[in-house]
Amino acid sequence: MTKGIGRMTLITVGVIALILGGIWTGQGLNLIPGSFMTGSRMWLSIGLILATVGIILIVLGLRRPGHGHTNT
Repeated sequence: MTKGIGRMTLITVGVIALILGGIWTGQGLNLIPGSFMTGSRMWLSIGLILATVGIILIVLGLRRPGHGHTNT
């Protein structure tokens, strides 16, 4: 796997995790009705954890050197 693909993969997975985490957090907080997850503290916790993981992955992907950068 090349550095560019790995970097884009981290960012893409991070964005997906952040979006899903945000949705699940909203459902857990009873802000997004219409699901078995609505109002559930378990889904609030899972959503917050997933959103945090997403942010970490995005930051790692953005900070990871791309093509043309060398570590000296």
